[in-house]
Amino acid sequence: MKAVIYCRVSTDKEAQETSLKRQEEELMQLAKMHNFTVCEVISEKASGYEVDREGILEVLELLKAEDVSTLLIQDETRLGRGNARIALLHALNKEKVAIYTISHQGQLQLSEADSMLLNIISLVEEHQRKLHNAKIKRGMKRAVANGYHPEHNLKNQHVNSGRERKEVPIEEIVQLRNNGLTFAEIAVTLKGFGYKVSKATVHRRYQEYCDDQGELLAKKQEI
Repeated sequence: MKAVIYCRVSTDKEAQETSLKRQEEELMQLAKMHNFTVCEVISEKASGYEVDREGILEVLELLKAEDVSTLLIQDETRLGRGNARIALLHALNKEKVAIYTISHQGQLQLSEADSMLLNIISLVEEHQRKLHNAKIKRGMKRAVANGYHPEHNLKNQHVNSGRERKEVPIEEIVQLRNNGLTFAEIAVTLKGFGYKVSKATVHRRYQEYCDDQGELLAKKQEI
């Protein structure tokens, strides 16, 4: 099995260099003990209270690879502290990453409180996902009830929507707006039909359309 080693200290003091080297040496021994193949060693000097760390972000990218599923750390505080620690534990748990620590001489054993908190976070995420899907369905039903027919207007409905679409269906945005939908409702409705657009994008494109129509009307009046 392939593994990634992550070492962290919180300050730039010269004394911490020794700590980084010691962490790496001990984690290499831990990898040898469990027959892991170390594919990368990442060390950094950064606060554990921050999630936006170059080193830990690189770790997360490596662990998304199918053949890398294990993270080796000195202890869970090296991963992070406070809310950052919980957020990273949750992200690693979602990726089904096995975490091994020197302090446990094996796989990390979460406290009962941490396990309960991670379960709560997972439940909240699941309900947020269900709520988002419900909003999309509601927007689609409301649009159709108001006379909107996506099968006649929207193009490329069966094209893989995994890639972000640059085109924005302005005619549909205008029609949905005229049918009384808010910009947020229009955004979620279009997402349901395969268009990855935000509320801000919908509002901006609608405003551009109105500005263009106003200029066109002004030119006609001049003529």
